[in-house]
Amino acid sequence: EVARRMGERLAPIRMQPARILDWWAGPGAGAAALRERYPKARIVAVEPGAGWPARRGVRERQRWWSFGGTALEGYVASEDDAAIGRAQLVWANMMLHGVVDLPALFARWHRLLDIEGVVVFSCLGPGTLRELRDLYAALAWPAPTPGFVDMHDLGDMLVAGGFADPVMDQETLTLSWPSPEALLAELRQLGGNAAPDRFGGLRTPAWRRRLVTELGARAGA
Repeated sequence: EVARRMGERLAPIRMQPARILDWWAGPGAGAAALRERYPKARIVAVEPGAGWPARRGVRERQRWWSFGGTALEGYVASEDDAAIGRAQLVWANMMLHGVVDLPALFARWHRLLDIEGVVVFSCLGPGTLRELRDLYAALAWPAPTPGFVDMHDLGDMLVAGGFADPVMDQETLTLSWPSPEALLAELRQLGGNAAPDRFGGLRTPAWRRRLVTELGARAGA
C-alpha cells in the first residue's frame, strides 16, 4: 500500500528514467508500482542480502527477464558502486528502519545517480507503532522498535549527502487487526525489531502469552 501511494507521487516528475535502482527491492515490494509507471525502464533490484535475488528469481547478475516489457537485473547492496552502476532514479520503499548509517546510504545514492537524477523513498516516522511502544514502556521492557527518524532530520541528511531541494511529506495510516496474533504476524513480515539495543536473547512462551494478553486488553479498553 505504501509503494502504491509512493508511485502516485511520481506523477509530477517529468524525467523518464532509463535505469532505476530499486533499493532493497524484495522487502520493499514496489516492483509493480515501478513497472506500471515506467514500463520501458530497466529496473535494477538491489537487495539487502545474497538470499533475496534467488527468492525473486534473479539468479545471474548480467541476465534479465522481461516482465511486461520491463527489464530486471539483480544485485546485492554490499557490492561496490561500479558493479551496480549508475541510474536516473533511486526508489526505496519502507527500508530505512533497517539501516544503521543513513548519512552514508544517502551519500552512496548520490554517487550512483546521474546529474539531475532523483531519489524517492518512504519510511516509518517517529509516531509508528506508538501504542506498542507505550505498552512496552509501561511494562519496563526494551523498546520494540528502532528509533524512527523525523522527516526534517532526514531532509538535513539528504542535503549533507549532496542532494538539492529535498521535498518531504508525511501521511498517517491507521491500521487495525482482528487479533494480537495477526498484529505480531504482520510485524514479523516488516522485519522485526532492527534496533541495535533490542533485547538480545530469546523470549519465553510465558512472555509471549503476556504480550498477547496485554495487547488484547488494550484493544478492548
